[in-house]
Amino acid sequence: MVLYEDVLALDVTGPLEVFSMANRYLPPEHHYRLLTVAAERDRVRASSGLALEADLHIDDLPAGVDLLLVPGGPGAYNGDTSLLSAWLAQAARSAKRYGAVCTGAFILGAAGLLDGYRCTTHWNYLERLAQRCPHTQVQAERIYVIDRNLITSGGVTAGIDMALAVVAEDHGKDIALEVAKVLLVVLKRQGGQAPFGPLLASVVRDGSAIARTQAYVVDHIDEPLTVNRLAELVAMSPRNFSRAFQRETRLTPMQYVQSARIDHARRLLESSDLPLKLVACRSGFGSARHMRSVFGERIGMTPSQYREQFGCA
Repeated sequence: MVLYEDVLALDVTGPLEVFSMANRYLPPEHHYRLLTVAAERDRVRASSGLALEADLHIDDLPAGVDLLLVPGGPGAYNGDTSLLSAWLAQAARSAKRYGAVCTGAFILGAAGLLDGYRCTTHWNYLERLAQRCPHTQVQAERIYVIDRNLITSGGVTAGIDMALAVVAEDHGKDIALEVAKVLLVVLKRQGGQAPFGPLLASVVRDGSAIARTQAYVVDHIDEPLTVNRLAELVAMSPRNFSRAFQRETRLTPMQYVQSARIDHARRLLESSDLPLKLVACRSGFGSARHMRSVFGERIGMTPSQYREQFGCA
């Protein structure tokens, strides 16, 4: 596990505890040997202020490690990781497997180690990673992605999910399940990353034609919204409007409307005990059945399951 300044401590300790716990169920000859390495000779500070001291300097890491992991944290995307990335470009290629927890993917990306692979990161940084690493296929809704010898996970606690998947691959599902039970987590999380973040960014109300239609959708989400109706609002033909909308937002108008309805419904499910039929009506779905179908397809769970997991009413 690689350490660096401003790393997220849970990205480090979460996966390490999974492997440590797995050792309880494995014969000694199959135990994971856990090492931390850093480019600094001194202690590094996690983003929480916790002081961390690596076992080894990066120059002393043995060749051919089984898994080389880079955790995430503010230092991964805001700090200077050029030295670390340069070292990783070589070290990762000599490892049997390598990967990243959360935003640690940015450090791998800077080293060119994501090119040609499928990967993921924290839902809030997916677009930024895709922009920085255009030769990478960023998977938006996955908790973790295993692509050949590359292993990446979504945000923070998803590193635990990823580590459990590694244990299952190395030693079987039964061992991984025992570890999951001890840690009071599920072996396979329902719904991926989709339930945790909004599908749409906040509307920028800058007065442009596309921004005006986006704002109208959000402000009139319970109304019937069609391409023709939205095009009329900005005095454009439906065809030209659809092209302009998709060019600017990378979504079709109806994809945008559906995502806005889901986000609105999720806020109601989180903050109220309104009947599902009323939530569907206020969000423009028309019926609870239609809302359930859309949630299952896009979020990976039903509205009732979403409310049970995230509701606070």
